[in-house]
Amino acid sequence: MPLSEHEQRLLEQIEQALYAEDPKWANTVRISDPRNHYKRRLVKASIGFVLGVVLLMVGVVAPIIPLGVGGFVVMLAACLWGLSSWKRMNGFGGEAVAKPGAAPGPQPEQRRAGRRPSFMERMEERWRRRGEER
Repeated sequence: MPLSEHEQRLLEQIEQALYAEDPKWANTVRISDPRNHYKRRLVKASIGFVLGVVLLMVGVVAPIIPLGVGGFVVMLAACLWGLSSWKRMNGFGGEAVAKPGAAPGPQPEQRRAGRRPSFMERMEERWRRRGEER
């Protein structure tokens, strides 16, 4: 939903006030790339995964079951966190916002046209044809 003219003016005034108050911070925010944030998260997730492997191995070698289970949980959480960061970093995150004035994306029918029908779509088609054969 686009902002009204009044809201856009208010937003511009707030931005100008922030830039005037702290130009160094404003410059840092303006030039930062969101992909860098996700790259840092990906590195942290990798470190968490390695830590989880170490905990899992220690839990297996020294028969401390809760430690091994905890290591597995840490590995799983790190994988999920890293995967979500990787997807967002590469544009698969679902947080994509359409640019103002851009044409809307293809409708579901148009998206299906260039691909093989799914299992459920094939079953539905078979069901429809079954009724017509009689």
